[in-house]
Amino acid sequence: MKRIILLITGLVFSLGLSIAQKYAFVDTDYILNNIPNYKAAQEQLDKVSEEWQKEVEVKYAEIEKMYKDYQAERVLLAEDMRRQREEAIVNREKEVKELQKNYFGQEGALFKKRQELIQPIQDDIYKAIKDIATENGYAAIFDTSSGASLIYTNPRYDISDEVLQKLGYKN
Repeated sequence: MKRIILLITGLVFSLGLSIAQKYAFVDTDYILNNIPNYKAAQEQLDKVSEEWQKEVEVKYAEIEKMYKDYQAERVLLAEDMRRQREEAIVNREKEVKELQKNYFGQEGALFKKRQELIQPIQDDIYKAIKDIATENGYAAIFDTSSGASLIYTNPRYDISDEVLQKLGYKN
């Protein structure tokens, strides 16, 4: 009889623990937009990106001019000269595409710059969220910034301001 009572008590206790799990959510976009370092890093990335984009556009304009000049002079050029000019245009276009890839490609300079500037901020946010989850006993913390992950959230469980406070930023 004691075994049955202990077994039932254990089941009720474990069921109570599983029901009592706490959940919260954060809005990482909101958090990032309230961190001045992030805004400065984003502005710096935008400036660099704009400069590189202008550089690439200038080089494509040069190629376009080369091609128009070639079209205008084509009838006057010998076969060898036509082939050389065509090759020069194609080679120049390959160079510019490679430059564009080096700047904006998947592992390009902009990606590396973003990692350098933004990653430490994101790591700090993750650490703050993890610390808050541990301190307050949250079983899970959801991010609502992606939009479609949650249908409804009670603002009472939004800990975004708490994360900002933990990072040392006042809202």
